[in-house]
Amino acid sequence: MAQTSTDSIQRLDEVVLSDVKLQRYAKGFKVTVLNDSLIKKNRSSFTDLLRFNSTLYFKENGYGMVSSPSFRGTNASQTAVIWNGISINSQLTGQTDFNTINTTNFNSVVIRSGGGSVQYGSGAIGGSIHLNNTLDFKNHFNNTVSLSYGSYETKNVNYLSSYANEKFSVNIGLNYLDSDNDYKYLNTDERNTNGAFTNGSVNANLGYIVSDKDVLKLYHQYFVGEREFSGTVSSQSLAKYDDENFRTMLEWSRNGDKAFSKLKVAHLQEHFKYFGNKNTENYTFGKVNTYLINYTADIDLLSHLKLKPIVAYNYYQGSGSSFGNPNRKEFSTTALLQYKPNNKWEYGFNLRQDVTSGFESPLLFSFDVAYDVSKYYKLKLNGSKNYRVPTFNDLYWQQGGNLDLVPETSYQVDLGQEITYKNAKLNLNAFYINTTDLIQWQPNDTGFWSPDNVAKTQNYGIEASLDITKHINAHQFSLQSNYAYTVSEDLESKKQLIYVPYHKANINLAYSYKRMSFFFQHLFTGEVFTTTDNLSGPFSSVDAYEVSNSGVNYQLLKTNSQQIDVSLKVNNLFNTAYENVAFRPMPDRNFNFQIQYKF
Repeated sequence: MAQTSTDSIQRLDEVVLSDVKLQRYAKGFKVTVLNDSLIKKNRSSFTDLLRFNSTLYFKENGYGMVSSPSFRGTNASQTAVIWNGISINSQLTGQTDFNTINTTNFNSVVIRSGGGSVQYGSGAIGGSIHLNNTLDFKNHFNNTVSLSYGSYETKNVNYLSSYANEKFSVNIGLNYLDSDNDYKYLNTDERNTNGAFTNGSVNANLGYIVSDKDVLKLYHQYFVGEREFSGTVSSQSLAKYDDENFRTMLEWSRNGDKAFSKLKVAHLQEHFKYFGNKNTENYTFGKVNTYLINYTADIDLLSHLKLKPIVAYNYYQGSGSSFGNPNRKEFSTTALLQYKPNNKWEYGFNLRQDVTSGFESPLLFSFDVAYDVSKYYKLKLNGSKNYRVPTFNDLYWQQGGNLDLVPETSYQVDLGQEITYKNAKLNLNAFYINTTDLIQWQPNDTGFWSPDNVAKTQNYGIEASLDITKHINAHQFSLQSNYAYTVSEDLESKKQLIYVPYHKANINLAYSYKRMSFFFQHLFTGEVFTTTDNLSGPFSSVDAYEVSNSGVNYQLLKTNSQQIDVSLKVNNLFNTAYENVAFRPMPDRNFNFQIQYKF
């Protein structure tokens, strides 16, 4: 009887502590996991983590400012960010500012390429980024304290703690980051005089095994930040922006006799204040409360046929100085079907229907196929219909909001090849995305900027990623690299969309020997256009650039119960003058020193 109970708990842990939609229902999609070692190299910036380790392109209005991704040439509101299985994209802007997320408090970061609106709702058109917290019920008590200091008076303090026994598990992460961020604009006499930022975050996760079949989990995340908004080379700024976001979710998982089910109840809040002049008390604000309930079940219809129904209800309640007090209700039903007739083939087919107050949402579908050609070679194919609903800003912003907007609709297809041999893995993907009713803000007849469903676009391109590791006695070598060629064009003008580079590539080299480790990162980003006429030049494009980082780590102490590491990182190693947004220079060469104590 005791053995049966233990086995039930182990099986329950394995299922409960993973994103089932991401693991089981994405066999035909490209899924990239960023491991702990990569996350450690870019602790202070989620933007840098993805910029140097994926094909995503980022617009950043100066270092530490608003950071917006472009995934396969789509815009920031067409990239979904998923926190422990639920979307956290802003209901105001439709996107996530990647400089308001601290990566040190997450166990893994996963990149899922391709359309995912069926599984994850509005906005998952180019792809989705998944932030996961896991709870381990094996007996342990671990702590990590990290202190770092760097250029521009940058200070970072981070504390992580994890405790568990056979019934209870908890992990807590605390982080504080502060920087004057007054870096020099290379090749000028100017500095980034209004770029200081301070932020703090709390991440707390608890789990309790109620019985052999039931587990309760509570996730909580809180972020508060204050940023001065940098100006441009020719125009200084006095603006300031305050963020306050929190997310709380209670999850009940049950491993029943016929199905594994999961009930989630969550409350999310986003709140901002914008000061046009930081020296005054005058500001505009916006706030949205999100309440959601989500029920899923995993049902084994047959040994090789699995069904996952999902029912969800979301209620959004907004208030703001520029858009009044809007609200929105959403109800969705989803069915995910996975079929594996043998060890070589695996198929997925999925449907979703949303009912959203204010406008009609389309019926969505997706399919995926994975085929193991041989032990070393796998083919993957997926296609989907995706959408994005207009945000509160799109609909209600005064003056300029447009109540006649309809959801963006997108179709995409992706063909992937995965080659694995010994310690090497190569992924090759080709994709095509067609989007209609794209929402764009532009001046109207009265001179105000207003959104409208005006554009039809197509995105297509290729992606390649290579991962190699090699062990020779105590020596370990690793190489990770990514390349993307992306065309993202307006179908009417046949011009490349602004801020989408044709070419982007990065490479990461790492070497370790006993207590010493070293890494080198290099990033190439091609020219991007800043105007729709696609002309090259200082006023209509941003030049291509290359930038490198390097770092070294040494273990001062390593015992069974304690470990002390010291590390030094040099960013922009070759002191390159570059921008990723026009007239907003990025930092010169800068340094960061860190000491970390694990016990």
